[in-house]
Amino acid sequence: MNRRVVLGWILPVLVIAALIGLWQIAASTGAVAEALNLEPFLVPSPAEVGDALWTNRSVLWENTWVTLREILIGLAAGIVAGIALAVAMRFSRLLRDAIFPLSVAVQAVPVVVIAPILVVWFGFGIWVKVIVVALACFFPILVNTLDGLRSVDPEAVKMMRTLDASPAAIFGRVEAPTALPYFFSGAKIAVAVAPIVALFAELAGSNAGLMRLIVQDNANLEIADMFAAATILAVIGVLLVGLTALAQRLVVTWR
Repeated sequence: MNRRVVLGWILPVLVIAALIGLWQIAASTGAVAEALNLEPFLVPSPAEVGDALWTNRSVLWENTWVTLREILIGLAAGIVAGIALAVAMRFSRLLRDAIFPLSVAVQAVPVVVIAPILVVWFGFGIWVKVIVVALACFFPILVNTLDGLRSVDPEAVKMMRTLDASPAAIFGRVEAPTALPYFFSGAKIAVAVAPIVALFAELAGSNAGLMRLIVQDNANLEIADMFAAATILAVIGVLLVGLTALAQRLVVTWR
């Protein structure tokens, strides 16, 4: 493992540890509560959040699994749909001119508008959240992949044609590899957005999930429990982005 990779892991860990230490001191001494003119119990320390994570681990895990399934299934559906439509648009200008404006229009409608409508139609089940997450993740995948497919070096395509390569061979050997870095750029946006969108969908109506848990804790002023759920969401987001970056490193080896 080279020095750059080591620093890439160590520096963020040190920064997070320092921030947690400062937060612990500020919360324990009451400095934050005093500065914000709040009651001390409204500003939990990291130690209290950690205790909430352990004490409520079973409830947190059950609701985390619900939200994580919504994120992963919706993300997978959005990625598959985005790639498929980008490839179809690459080979059909008519399809691109017909469908792309509609994709933009769907993306322009806020999640807080779409989610309640889907809840009315389909109820509080998991598939409403999956659809909302897929819609949010679909657009960055589509746009970035399509840009990648259209940014191929014309000279490389010309050379393949002089070698009597078929359109499928040109796509597989030139266009798809060129589009891969663009796809991963869109994927990083999608995985960062997916947890946020899943929470908005749960807020519109849900029987389980981390957002439902946060709403209940907020109503009961269980602030440490709210921070515990938020911590899990942050970990999910970091892991998804990290795994996407790792996949890019393993797949796009020439970069």
